[in-house]
Amino acid sequence: MTFSFERLKVYKRSLELVEKIEELCKSLKGKLDFEYIDQLKRTVLSIPLNIAEANGRWHKNDRKQFYYVSRGSVFECVPLLHIIYRKGLIDERMYNELYSTLEELSKMISGLIQSTEKLER
Repeated sequence: MTFSFERLKVYKRSLELVEKIEELCKSLKGKLDFEYIDQLKRTVLSIPLNIAEANGRWHKNDRKQFYYVSRGSVFECVPLLHIIYRKGLIDERMYNELYSTLEELSKMISGLIQSTEKLER
């Protein structure tokens, strides 16, 4: 059996980001305060978790709310990424790669929100 959210490209892409961020966080231990690392790990994990939970909801408004939370988590990752980059803990290539992925996820989740709104009409 496959859950419907497992087929979503945005869900798969968000899992890839979780893996990249987990690797990054491992490399940051001892170089960055624990609070930053912990917050980044929790907020990036929130992205696929809320996409999955949204797809388990029957009511469109509930579903949309979880998509909003997921998109908010994407936005929360951006300043954390900025901080890590400004501290010189990642190079420009890594920064641009992660930033681009966050932009992509933001657009994809916005598309999920819009498609849910269309179902309401």
